[in-house]
Amino acid sequence: MRRREFVTLLGAMAAWPLAASLLFATASAAFADDEIQIYNAQIAAVGQWTFEQHLNYTVNGRKEPDFPSGLVPNHALNGTPEFAYGMTDWWEVGFYIPFAISGGGALLSNGAKVRSLFAVPHAGERNFFYGINLEFSYETPPFSETRFASEIRPIIGWRKGDYEFIVNPIVDVGFGSKGEVTFAPAARLARN
Repeated sequence: MRRREFVTLLGAMAAWPLAASLLFATASAAFADDEIQIYNAQIAAVGQWTFEQHLNYTVNGRKEPDFPSGLVPNHALNGTPEFAYGMTDWWEVGFYIPFAISGGGALLSNGAKVRSLFAVPHAGERNFFYGINLEFSYETPPFSETRFASEIRPIIGWRKGDYEFIVNPIVDVGFGSKGEVTFAPAARLARN
């Protein structure tokens, strides 16, 4: 490793705690109703389908919905079956079929989402990686007051040895008269 790369990497590593603090300080108290996930810019191999199942359970959450007839997060199980297909070594397309099981046991559908993920090729093998995920969704009344929404999710990450730091400064946009723009930053610091 050249000296300049090492100094740049050290500077990035020193910035991790500050970046994480800023993200958590500015995060909204309302978290995603259908999934909690940090994107790491890794995509499916060209011509290959992948499947992931995300499950999040709220042990002790809000007891009131965000809007009339909305999902109450307390004791809710949120699931997101995710299918993806590798188009190129830098582009993946996918779709989701999100659902929830309310605290009372009702199975609720959150419509569907389609997405397109663009990332630096071979992100899983790089020290510094980046990408962007673009989503368009059809949402149902228990999850949103708007029927259509989109998400813009930049992906920025660093790896050093067993450590990985990833930032997703997410912007959600709801369309229609009750739609709003929400900044929902997310970050992950992990040791593999």
